[in-house]
Amino acid sequence: MRPLLLFFVATIVAQLAEIPRSEAADPYRWCAVYGTDDAGTNCYFITLQQCQQAASGNGGYCTENLWYTGDAAAAAARRKPPRSPR
Repeated sequence: MRPLLLFFVATIVAQLAEIPRSEAADPYRWCAVYGTDDAGTNCYFITLQQCQQAASGNGGYCTENLWYTGDAAAAAARRKPPRSPR
């Protein structure tokens, strides 16, 4: 009975280790969808203009990346510094 319990605990720990971390920011806001039959998708564009240039002439279009989480580094830089005591 004890080996079976250890097996289940090890399986659960292994599965939890595979859960993606939310702190990994995805800075690519735009995806290019090539063709009308969903032939391919490329979600490595930071600006809409980059995406439009890649999709032009291919019958594709650009859409927002559903997994876009923002640029964590830029968000941290935009925060106000703490006020110094007077």
